[in-house]
Amino acid sequence: MEERNELYPVFLKVHNLETLIVGGGKVALEKLGFLLKSSPNAKVSVVAPSFDSQIIEKASAWKLNLIHDTYDQKYLSGKHIVIATTDDPKVNVQVYKDCRTKHILVNVADNPPYCDFYMGGIVTKGNVKIGISTNGKSPTTAKRLRQFFEEVIPDDIDELVKNLNSYRKTIKGDFEEKVEKLNEFTKGLVSNTKVKKKKENN
Repeated sequence: MEERNELYPVFLKVHNLETLIVGGGKVALEKLGFLLKSSPNAKVSVVAPSFDSQIIEKASAWKLNLIHDTYDQKYLSGKHIVIATTDDPKVNVQVYKDCRTKHILVNVADNPPYCDFYMGGIVTKGNVKIGISTNGKSPTTAKRLRQFFEEVIPDDIDELVKNLNSYRKTIKGDFEEKVEKLNEFTKGLVSNTKVKKKKENN
């Protein structure tokens, strides 16, 4: 039977949530970069006995709450999302177990069996955001797909989204009627985009 990605994609308003990163090294820096590039207003605390110099340098700009300490489950209090990035597998697994007990979403870096979610590739153009997942199998593939979609999605897509939002507010009728009219109005979007890109590449 063909293997299937059964993950359910959601887009979290992380500025309304509390995120904790356990560990202060290069992996933590990488995860912080991914998270805050996509969601600059995310509320993030980082607990570690020491921090990479770049984390310290960017702490103010990124509005990080740095906690100089070894991991203790008391730091899970009030947290909704936890990412474990330490170089000690035992600590990372303990973070996972503690989070599961407290029903907190947890991701242990580079250890798919100990993840409730993955941090996949993300494409952002204004109000348009696309998440890409390879089910934890190949982050490099997700990266290449992200680069592909960044190229093929037109830069003016955000203007289109805003115009459609304004148009939607003028449509009369119930929900089904509005959806039908929007579907009719936008059905040429994909074909027009393909034609536009083809002309640009010729």
